[in-house]
Amino acid sequence: MPLRRALRVVRRYWRVVLRRLRVLLAPARRQWRRSLQLRVVAITLVASSVMVAAFGWFVAYKSADILLNRAQDEVFAQGRNKRAVAQEQLSVHVSPVDATLTRTLENTINLLADGGDPTAGSGAVVTIQSARFSSIRPYPSANVDTSELITPGMVQEVGNDGAEAYQIRTAVVNGVETKFLVYGTPVPTRFGQLELYYLVPLTTEDRAANQIRATVLATGFALVILLGVVAALVTRMVVTPVRVAARTAQRLSAGLLDQRMKVTGEDDLALLAASFNQMAANLQRQIVRLEEMSRLQRRFTSDVSHELRTPLTTVRMAADLIFSEREDFDPAVARSAELLQAELDRFESLLTDLLEISRFDAGFAALDSEHADLNPIVERVTEGLAGLAERVGVTVVLHLPESPVIAEIDPRRVERVLRNLVGNAVEHAEGRPVQVTVASDDAAVAITVRDHGVGLKPGEERLVFNRFWRADPSRARQTGGTGLGLSISVEDARLHGGWLEAWGAPGEGSQFRLTLPVRAGDRLVAAPLPLIPRDRVLPTAEVTL
Repeated sequence: MPLRRALRVVRRYWRVVLRRLRVLLAPARRQWRRSLQLRVVAITLVASSVMVAAFGWFVAYKSADILLNRAQDEVFAQGRNKRAVAQEQLSVHVSPVDATLTRTLENTINLLADGGDPTAGSGAVVTIQSARFSSIRPYPSANVDTSELITPGMVQEVGNDGAEAYQIRTAVVNGVETKFLVYGTPVPTRFGQLELYYLVPLTTEDRAANQIRATVLATGFALVILLGVVAALVTRMVVTPVRVAARTAQRLSAGLLDQRMKVTGEDDLALLAASFNQMAANLQRQIVRLEEMSRLQRRFTSDVSHELRTPLTTVRMAADLIFSEREDFDPAVARSAELLQAELDRFESLLTDLLEISRFDAGFAALDSEHADLNPIVERVTEGLAGLAERVGVTVVLHLPESPVIAEIDPRRVERVLRNLVGNAVEHAEGRPVQVTVASDDAAVAITVRDHGVGLKPGEERLVFNRFWRADPSRARQTGGTGLGLSISVEDARLHGGWLEAWGAPGEGSQFRLTLPVRAGDRLVAAPLPLIPRDRVLPTAEVTL
């Protein structure tokens, strides 16, 4: 248990450390993701550092190896020469206990000695000793303890096996750690074999190798910095036009269609700038052309709607006169008068909707906001559609709060939206009840209209707000609608800064939700009522407009 508790504590602290590291590294990670130049320079520095380090290590290793091989060749050559001199000097003795042997050994060592200070790299150490004759002690040419340099293995190889041998050893001589190349060779004499050891300090070679390493390191560091600077400059040459193109594209998307890139030179970047400018010019021409066509279309719709008002008024007066006298006509003529009156009503409604749409398209629509209670508006809409609901056998059920629901709205537009929503729900309810619910909170008010009719297929929740769209064109309409009601309702909701949303499922009906801010100009964050009905919680299609 204590171990598990300790592991949990460690994991908890480790998660805290990782979280803090992520917070600290977040700016760097953000800059890394956003800056192409930073990524290119960083990758160039890392790659060049690896390559320069590998190349520098190879150069330093080969240089040190060459220096060591040259030192070995020189030591071997000098050692063999010294062996010949020692053999000549000792050839006069026939016994290892000769009284003058010690004197001869000292003279020979002095003759073979190079002189200088071995710790400073200016001299070597020469010693003669014997692994076979204990009476012959080592005679070094300098005051150097050779016991750490001449190992027993080397003594075995040279003294007993009679072969040349060498090794590299490091020892502290006079308080200075010095590396030696130790060369050993047998010296045959008339009374037996002795060993000559030639100990050459590698101070000069080590100093040269260190200088080479330092030079390679400094050169590599300078090369990496130079490559980083070059990469930054080259990347800047490429990235700067791309950034300019991005800023120009942002200005173009913001509506500044006259923005262009500066074309300099004749290279690929200049070709990019020229192509971008040509694309921007073509887009500008197309957008201006489409705007002009849209303006002409809106003007045509508005003009036609206004121009049709005059003949419609005349026709309406005549139709009203005929409709008022229809009881004196034959049944067929009377029926024609009724149809004429109904179609004139529908035509007049279509003209009214077209004029309203043209005002939205032209940006001339404006709110006439006032503080109003939504409950009376909902009651007034349902009372106005009571005749239609009774005719199709649909009951409209209201769920209104007891307290007033006050919001800063345009009552005329909100009433029009609700009339369209409730009218469509009654028409598609298939004889089932339609529920209208009102709710509010501190920031928003919401009204939902729920029917249990045919519902909406997947994807149709977006199409219902398109102009002149119908889910089933062959379906007989009871209200004589123009097909523009929901389109106008969406524009009315947007004009309030609100939402008009739709949900539906085949065979389960549909629900529309109107959400408006309590105070005009406030931004909506959430709605007081859910879009998906509480009696239907399975995932279905939904859309916010």
